[in-house]
Formats: sequence, C-alpha cells, structure tokens
Amino acid sequence: MLFSLIVCFLSAKVLSAPLLDGNLNVSLLEGPSVTIDDGTIKGASFLGVDSFKGIPFAQPPIGNLRLKPPQPLNSSYGKIEAVGIPAACPQFYTQVQSENLLSNVLGTLLNTPLLQQVTSQDEDCLTLDVQRPSGVDSSSKLPVLVWIYGGGFEFGATQLYDGASIVQRSKTNDEPIVYVAINYRLGAHGFLAGEELTAEGSTNLGLRDQRLALQWVADNIDSFGGDPDKVTIWGESAGAISVMDHTIINGGDNTYKGKPLFRAGIMNSGSVLPSQPVTAPKAQAIYDRVVENAGCTGQDSLSCLRGLSSNDFLRASTSVPGLFGYHSLDLSYLPRPDTNDNFFPESAEVPLKEGRYFKMPIIIGDQEDEGTLFSLAPLNLTTDDDLATYLTTFFDSDASQSAADKAKVEMLLAKYPNEPLKGQPAGSPFNTGALNNVYPQFKRLAAFLGDVPFTIARRVYLEHVASEMPAWSSIATYLHDTPVLGTFHASDLLYSFGILPGLLLPTRTTQNYYLNFVNHLNPNKGTQESYLVEWPQWESESRQVAEFGALENGLLNDTFRQGAADVLAENLSGYRI
Repeated sequence: MLFSLIVCFLSAKVLSAPLLDGNLNVSLLEGPSVTIDDGTIKGASFLGVDSFKGIPFAQPPIGNLRLKPPQPLNSSYGKIEAVGIPAACPQFYTQVQSENLLSNVLGTLLNTPLLQQVTSQDEDCLTLDVQRPSGVDSSSKLPVLVWIYGGGFEFGATQLYDGASIVQRSKTNDEPIVYVAINYRLGAHGFLAGEELTAEGSTNLGLRDQRLALQWVADNIDSFGGDPDKVTIWGESAGAISVMDHTIINGGDNTYKGKPLFRAGIMNSGSVLPSQPVTAPKAQAIYDRVVENAGCTGQDSLSCLRGLSSNDFLRASTSVPGLFGYHSLDLSYLPRPDTNDNFFPESAEVPLKEGRYFKMPIIIGDQEDEGTLFSLAPLNLTTDDDLATYLTTFFDSDASQSAADKAKVEMLLAKYPNEPLKGQPAGSPFNTGALNNVYPQFKRLAAFLGDVPFTIARRVYLEHVASEMPAWSSIATYLHDTPVLGTFHASDLLYSFGILPGLLLPTRTTQNYYLNFVNHLNPNKGTQESYLVEWPQWESESRQVAEFGALENGLLNDTFRQGAADVLAENLSGYRI
C-alpha cells in the first residue's frame, strides 16, 4: 500500500510538470483569449501550445448540490484567468478508521485541510482543461481528443495530465488536434450508492459529470478551434471503463442536440465492468457505514451528509475500504446500475451482450501485468483456499450465495494452477517462471486481478463488439523485466503523455498511433514510421493484437489464457462486484 501511495504522489509531481519537446523553439507568448456564452477565458501560451486550465462546466457541487446530479452553469462568469493548477475533486487515497494503523495514519494525514490545500483539492472542482496549438482559432475545425482520467473512481485529476506533449506531436505530424481533460467527482462524492440516493435520482454522479462535460465540449469547443463532430473520448483504467459506459448510457443514445457527442473511443486498461445494483447489500453497506461514521444515523441521512463540512464528509467517506488497501479492486465506489433511472439502468455486460450500445471505432489495450500493483497488500494469502475465500468477497451478493460465489471463483482460479514444483506458479508478472512470487499466492492473485477486470475482460468485450465496429487492440510488454511489477497497470501513462522522452520507442509508438486514430479513425493512416507495424483490426477469427515493446513492436495472437476467457465469457454476469 505504501509503495502504491509513493507511486501515486510521484506520478502527480511528474505528470503535472510542463511537458516539453526538445525539437520545438522555446518561447513565451502573450496569453490567448477565447469568448464563449459563459464568459471570456484567458489562457497561457508556452512552446507553441495554448493552455486554458480550470474552465468551469457546471455549478459548484457544494452545499445542497453535494450528492446531487451536476447542474449546468446558469450565469456568466465574466472573465476568468484559466492558468495555473486547477482544483482536483476530493481524493480518496487510503482508508481511515481501519484496523491497519499505517493506513489510518496516512489516510488521516492526507485528509487534513492543509494537505488538501497543498494538493489543490476542493469540492468546487467541476472544470475542464483545453489545450491547442498556438495560432488556432474558431475556423480551424481540428479533431478533438477528450481525456477521462483513471484512479479506481477514487482519485485522479486533470491537474495530473498535461496534454502539451500530445498537442506538440500532433503539430509535428502536421495533423494538429485539440486536447480536453475533464474533472469528475470521485469516491462518495461521485459514486455513493444506496436506497436513499436512488430514491431521489442521485446515483452515478461521476458519470453524469463526465456527460455534462461532453455536452460543454459539444457547445463550446468550436470557439477553441475544435470540431464538435470529430470528438474521440479516451480513458485509462476507471476512465476506460467510463468510456465504455458512455456507449451504453441512455440505452446507447449518445446524441445531444441531435448530434453524437463523440465518434470514437480509446480504452486503456478497462472496458466492461459487471457490477451489482445501487441497492445491492454491498452498496447499501457502504452507504450505511459512511452515514454511521459521519454521525448521521437516526436522522435524514442525506440532509445530514450535505450539511457536513468538507473535511468531515471526506473523513466519513474514506472510512470504507480503499483501492490501495487489503481489499484492493473490491471497490467501495464505482458505477452501479440504477433500475429507476434510464441513465445507467443495467450492469454493463447486459446491453453489451444484446447489442444495445453506440457503435464506433475503438482502440483498446492492456499492460501485460495489470494485476501486480493491486496484489501487494494481502500478504496473508498462503493457500489455495485462502485465495479463493479472499476473492469470493469481491463477488458475493448475499450470505446465502457464498458457497456458489466461491465455486465461481474456484472455477476461474483453476485456470491459473499453482505448480511451484514445475517452477511455474502460473501468474503475473507473466513469463518469469518461479521469480517474483513475493508471497505464496501473489502471482496467482496478480493474474486474476489483471485478467478478470482488464486483460481477459478486454477479449470478452471484443468478442461482442468486433463484428459490429472497427476495433484495434494491443498488449504492452515494454517493462517486462521490472521486478515484481512487470509491465504494471498505468505504466502506459508515462509514454502516452510523454513523461518519458519522446525519443523512446513506446512514447513515439503510442502517441503516433493514437493521433492517427483521432484524425482518421484508423491507427494505420496518417503518420508513417518504420517502427509502426501494420496494426490489423481485431477479429474473432484471427485475434491479432499489436505488441508494444521496449525496443520493437510486433504482433501477438490474442489466445493466451483462453481457458479463463471461456469461463468468464460463459458467466460474465456472475462476476459482478
């Protein structure tokens, strides 16, 4: 857990640094200005990129609007200086009031007003960033790439993801784009469930924030030089799951004012995530625990929660298990179907199976070892039964079904045999033999937590959609030799955002493929470089994916661990978290 937190903070510092391209002339220009119906927005220019950061797209979700759907702006904000570091929505890094002393101390420290101020956290956070090539104006009509960050629906912010490197490369390629990054509410602020919120239609608020931001893009991006008819949505982890969710929201209808909000999607490390309803026992238990720790039991709990100070509400909302804790990907907060509302009424796999989703070209990819980062905390898992019992809690629906839930888990675990005498505790980091098994069940757990929510779920998703729309898929192996972690979850961000130098092959590969796709809806059209292999569309018959390596790119057959894929595909709804 502590390692994960260090990674998080280091990523924040690195990702928020200015992203420069050594091939560009360094120059500071007078800040650009754009006027829209809501007001005039003053930005900043640096190294050929105009940046407008922290533009409000909704009313502040504070006071009586806390735990309510986002409301459009209802008055002009006049003139704003859209420079500096925009506020992040309140972050849930680690659990407070837990049995783990270190987690409790860290969580309490990170939730203090001082630390929130230092990290620029604020409930008034529904803003977005726009970055474009300098010299662009409302007549330019450039394709638009909209970024939705990940973080397990618990942490993340636009302030961590500067798009300058991507915009600069698009200029170098003579196919410029406009980059947009959107903030959305996290943790309990954005994904608290339960009967009380369901009754008033205040569920899946983080997804609603994203949707309202996309509508803002449709209304305003032309003023910044973007084309609202050429929008690609792109996300990683929870952001990728969100991209998939936007294809099924409202029954697959993504139109706004008669036009589609987006025409294509890129999903890194995430797609279909089966989930239990907002009123399921698991969801209600989270709500009840937040209410109890907020001191709101025995009264109108929603009114009480809305009346708390920001710090008190954050402390109560982080009193449940967090992503970096023992329970890992058994998430406390995530999109859950609400049958009382057409916005997100079904678990994601249901409309997927029935073809009720928006059809569009997609890129979807994974890291080779998605699960390693999430498997570091449960050190007490030493036997096969320990592992099965632990994972059963992820999918249990109620006590009467625990035996059946455990049987489903064991059926999948059988596809990851523990055979240490053969030097193969079959798991992740993959293809490393007996190495890296830091505790007896680590590699098996890492394989399970990498495949079921990410890598194999990707293949199951593709089996449903590839015959209906163009799809390209990839597996990254560029960090294969990293001890314990391998090519770990979210390591792609170091390349796609140009944090690691643009001269490195993975950075050039990722950015050029993605920019080709944004411009032409095909990663093979546009910039042509010798290291960019011809990337075939994923088809059920051929099942080929691009392999992004450290020194060269190639193609892989997407048939590895097919036994697990078959089990998951046959009973996808049985693995709802």
